Amino acid sequence: MIDLLTSHTSVRKYTDESIPLETVHELVRAGQHAASSHFVQSYSIIHVTDAKRKQQLGELSKNAFQMNGAAVVLLFCSDFRRLEKAAALHGETIDYSYAENTIVGAVDVALCAQNIAIAAESKGYGICYIGGVRNNPDAISDLFELPKGVMPLFAMTIGVPTKRNEVKPRLPLQAVLHTDVYDDAKYDELLPQYDETMKQYYAERSSNNKVSTWTEQMTDFLKEPKRTYMKQSLERQGFKHR
Repeated sequence: MIDLLTSHTSVRKYTDESIPLETVHELVRAGQHAASSHFVQSYSIIHVTDAKRKQQLGELSKNAFQMNGAAVVLLFCSDFRRLEKAAALHGETIDYSYAENTIVGAVDVALCAQNIAIAAESKGYGICYIGGVRNNPDAISDLFELPKGVMPLFAMTIGVPTKRNEVKPRLPLQAVLHTDVYDDAKYDELLPQYDETMKQYYAERSSNNKVSTWTEQMTDFLKEPKRTYMKQSLERQGFKHR
């Protein structure tokens, strides 16, 4: 299991081999057995099988190549609508418009999805997370008729890989593991070391070679705000952040 977990790579090109529906259901059931905050199970997954919707999802997420080439496309959503329905059975209403519930939903979705990813990889499939869903969350919500209380967070493609990429070196263990208290002084030494590791990886990998370091990439990625409309999109779906 540890070997499987540490061999993960994102797969962006698949063969045309299909995946049986019963296998998709098996993977989703594995996802359902992930931990869930207070057992609220605040997620829903849309299995996108309609060719037109899949194409539109690809265009809206700016990942058309990924969507059109995958055997399975899953759209992962935070879901409090089902919990509203549960409360209605008892003549009650719920209030999910607090930041805590937004966090609960996002964590539940991520845990479920990662179980599905691991289950898929255990069967020899490849996967790729598609955060590009958040490029057009409102249009995607409309495309899949998501009611208030349901928010699309990301998608996942699954298929048989055409090839396996090399595993990217992760940050040194010491950079992410702290003992008792948080220590940021060690980054002055660890980050330049990691930059050298990543520079060598990018220069030697079998495709898409480049000259870059991790700290350069992260600086370029985070120095400007991204998807500043997300607060409005969350509020549109009922997550008002009180």
